[in-house]
Amino acid sequence: MQRLLIPIFSGLLVLLLFVNSFAQSPKPSPTPPAEPKAEDQLRIFTEEVRLPVTATDTYGHYDPSLEVDDVLVLEDGVPQQIKSVRHIPANVLLVLDTGGDMNGMGGLSKSTRITRGVALRVISLLRSGDRIAVLQSASQAELLQPWTSDVDKLEHVLKTKLFATKRSRIFETITKAAQLLSDQPEGSRHVILITDGVESPGGKVAVDEAIKQLVAARATVHIISYTQFVRQKDDRNPSNITAGVRPPSSDPISANDPTLPPGVTRSPSFGIGIRFDPAMTKVRKAYEAETRKSERWLTELADETGGRIFLPISTDEMITKGEEVARDIGAEYIVTYRPTRPLADGKPGEYRKVEVASRRVGLYLRSRRGYVVPR
Repeated sequence: MQRLLIPIFSGLLVLLLFVNSFAQSPKPSPTPPAEPKAEDQLRIFTEEVRLPVTATDTYGHYDPSLEVDDVLVLEDGVPQQIKSVRHIPANVLLVLDTGGDMNGMGGLSKSTRITRGVALRVISLLRSGDRIAVLQSASQAELLQPWTSDVDKLEHVLKTKLFATKRSRIFETITKAAQLLSDQPEGSRHVILITDGVESPGGKVAVDEAIKQLVAARATVHIISYTQFVRQKDDRNPSNITAGVRPPSSDPISANDPTLPPGVTRSPSFGIGIRFDPAMTKVRKAYEAETRKSERWLTELADETGGRIFLPISTDEMITKGEEVARDIGAEYIVTYRPTRPLADGKPGEYRKVEVASRRVGLYLRSRRGYVVPR
């Protein structure tokens, strides 16, 4: 019996030692899931198109009830499946043209004082949480204020750093605006451009290149233009044409009549006087031609990006149009969709046409005409 118990006991001891060693050995950790590669993350991000859409009712007021089913989006004529419709904080870049203030055609001229007043009115009406930057077009493009939500800081900058200069580098400033917008969240990028659109001689950036870069930045461009304002007559300035009674001294007979007291004539004559400055007239005509050309490309830029151009003719109207711009920004939604034809299949810089329509009666939608496939 003892001989039998010893082998059994030995076998049990070995088994217990084996089980104990297995329990104490570290368990193999599960293989962690593979992290998505940077290329895959970039691909997912760029495949989503964020389309800014302004929604208003019949009276032009902001419509707060926009839903996915209210919007139809066509990309190159193909309907797209919309993923979301939402509000996000706006990134608003003020581009203020302060060069060449004294170019007025009939007396009124582009004014830094007016531009400052419009900008102050706009920032006072933007929503809390919107971020704003200020870029000045003067003798060179100058960033006066980087992105901030501090309205008090913006007001201080506009009142203390915005000054008139002799030249305007508006095309250079537009290209810098595109660069400043590139690192902001895509979707709610806005540019408020207050300008006459006239570039001073000697600039190194062409208008076509400036527009191309700003369109590629996928920003909505709102324009308050001086192009018609500067063609208005300023009643404070005397006219170049005067009419009235000629002085007696200009009439030899009246001037030498001994029967009349000095300065008196029996039959007064009337005349017209004209002050003529050929050099100034030539400059004004050239400036008028430039404003007419700039008005065309400014209008096209606003239409292409889903914004509007305003053509005020008075100081009060300039301020009013600034208020309308602030309302347009507040009425904007971001419509998100993944293109039916993947962006990865397109060539960098490829342009895709976009059409936005309302599916609901009484709802009016406005958006950009298209976008450039990101590089």
